[in-house]
Amino acid sequence: MLTEASLHAGVAELSRREPVFADVVRRHGMPVLWNREPGFPSLLHIMLEQQVSLASARAVFDRLSVLADPLTPESLLALDDQQLRTAGFSRQKTRYARAAATAIVEGTLDLGKLAGLDDAEVDRELQALPGIGPWTSTIYRLSVLGRPDAWPASDLAVIAAIAQLWELPALPSPAEATLRAEPWRPWRAVAARILWQHYLGRLKPA
Repeated sequence: MLTEASLHAGVAELSRREPVFADVVRRHGMPVLWNREPGFPSLLHIMLEQQVSLASARAVFDRLSVLADPLTPESLLALDDQQLRTAGFSRQKTRYARAAATAIVEGTLDLGKLAGLDDAEVDRELQALPGIGPWTSTIYRLSVLGRPDAWPASDLAVIAAIAQLWELPALPSPAEATLRAEPWRPWRAVAARILWQHYLGRLKPA
């Protein structure tokens, strides 16, 4: 699992391999772990982040946490659709959240065992649920399980940062982003954090 010490080691190694990364760290500082606690709340929060801004997802998550306190699969399932809509859930994300909560309650998904599985097995377990695709399972591996080589190839901030830093004429496809990231193994999750650092740094007001 990625730690502060191994994050610094990965940043040092990637900065040696890619001067572009060294420049990002010089301008914006050391990236942070952005780690999350294992369990249902973190999985649900990541699902809420699909295709929306982090701020929007956080607002919905915070409203939900007031309605379901503590937030557990059981407390979410106890809410009706109108309550979830009030919190900001779309109809689709309501269905996906209920499916994840039901899978945990029924025992078909055991989040506690994911730490002991390899990356491909984690992806299979999570992507068996409706509404969870490669991006969500990869972000769970990266931010919850701390896998150092998790690579979110379709993440908009990641591909936008690649396009900016390497002055590409268009956003790279996930396949192109994956190909570019090959030399960054086994630190691709660290590379993603550096790219996020660049992307978020550009968004800060001057």
